[in-house]
Amino acid sequence: MRIIFLTTAALLALGLTGCGNKPREQIGNADKLYELAKKASDNGNYRDATQYYEQLEARFPFTNAARQGQLDLMYAYYKNREPEAAIDQADQFIRENPAHPRVDYAYYIKGLVQFERNPNFLERWFNADLSQRPPIDARKSFQSFQTLVQRFPNSEYAEDSRKRMIFLRNRLASYEVYVAGHYLERGAYVGAINRAKYAIENYDGSPQIREALEIMAESYRRLGMTDLAADTEKVMNENYAALNEPQVEPEQQKKHWWKFW
Repeated sequence: MRIIFLTTAALLALGLTGCGNKPREQIGNADKLYELAKKASDNGNYRDATQYYEQLEARFPFTNAARQGQLDLMYAYYKNREPEAAIDQADQFIRENPAHPRVDYAYYIKGLVQFERNPNFLERWFNADLSQRPPIDARKSFQSFQTLVQRFPNSEYAEDSRKRMIFLRNRLASYEVYVAGHYLERGAYVGAINRAKYAIENYDGSPQIREALEIMAESYRRLGMTDLAADTEKVMNENYAALNEPQVEPEQQKKHWWKFW
């Protein structure tokens, strides 16, 4: 009886372990396997969808179904909360299919995954000030969307990419201005000027540019470069005072920066 019990328990454990693996059904047809994957994805079962797509790519790598499955797989990874896998899949598709008519979609998914990495739920809930954090993912996301817009201006994903780029540009400008202000407070005036100048040259039109000009002017004054300080203030007045544009308070800049539409 003890042997029978142990054998039964072992078989049960093996069966339960198998439930967490890829679908064990071996489909001998690429189109049928793609159909199963697509159906799982349409039903929101992205876990099974990714497993079917992976099986499709492994067993039928040179079929049209597998090539379409590569595009669908990156989306399934994205929806299944596997950002690294989604980015790797997008990079692989771009590398292997640079002239594919839907390679723009790969750039879009890559940018979207990086875009949604920050902020997380707790940061949104507590209105965390992320301007002080290096925007690594924001910069990568901006580059992906920028490549899409530049290479495929008529893509169906171009308009949404442009909107996200505006938000990301402001996010990147906010960080550069924060660093410039930090240098100004510490007396590193040359560093403050360089970071402010970088923000002005690369993120022109963002709300933070006025503050960048103010930091530049103040840094020049403290360095005794009164002519450059006056020139900077002149530029600031011509672009902002003449338009009677109100100064955006830091609290207003920081509040709900992640809500952009």
